[in-house]
Amino acid sequence: MNLGLIGRQLGHSYSQQYFDRKFRSEGRSDCSYSLLEISSVEAVPALVASRRLDGFNVTVPYKRALLPLLDRCDPAARAIGAVNVVKVLWHADGSPELWGYNSDAPAFLQTLKPLLRHEQRRALILGTGGAARAVAWALAQLAIDYRFVSRDPSRTDLPPHSVVAFDDPCLSSEGNPFTLIVNATPVGMYPHVEATPWPYPHRLGAGQLCYDLVYNPAPSRFLQEAAAQGATTKDGLEMLHRQADLSWQIWTTP
Repeated sequence: MNLGLIGRQLGHSYSQQYFDRKFRSEGRSDCSYSLLEISSVEAVPALVASRRLDGFNVTVPYKRALLPLLDRCDPAARAIGAVNVVKVLWHADGSPELWGYNSDAPAFLQTLKPLLRHEQRRALILGTGGAARAVAWALAQLAIDYRFVSRDPSRTDLPPHSVVAFDDPCLSSEGNPFTLIVNATPVGMYPHVEATPWPYPHRLGAGQLCYDLVYNPAPSRFLQEAAAQGATTKDGLEMLHRQADLSWQIWTTP
């Protein structure tokens, strides 16, 4: 199988290392996994054809942009509005068919559940992209109320009532009611390790759970500051591994 990860900048990614180890441990010398950087989503069809890909993962910023290029889309991924796994079916005439799925949402759900407390029923999702929408889908399955946080809420296609700006008083006030904060942006990811998506570390504390989908570095600055205030923290490495395993299941299931 010829597999890979498609994104704009992939220097932070551990995906190739993870799959290389998996292939060695399972004796799969017939499988390869490559990091495939492209400058626009329109380059995907030519890349699939030239590399004869059997499947690929998708990361920033193409998880939503890829949807119109798919031949089929799993209902859950369609509802989420983003894909991070594509299975390629090759026809006898040499033409590919792209099937899209989302393994981010179940991977996040499975890795979040063991950490949740009963009182953590209100969440903030930092970001509005494909990863953020996968997080929202998972939180909805758990009946957790959430709000997206955006630098510019007017530029999203989300319902206005579901999005607040980073400078909204409800975030910076002492009575911040949100007990779960999930960073679903790439802010703070290598090499920009000094950046943080959360401008109010003094408003974090015990009783809050801060989950950062960033896994390089681990912990991120966001999580370091959260832990210093007594919050429970979780980085994205376990989620990365879980979504990778779910991707493998998709690619290898007839």
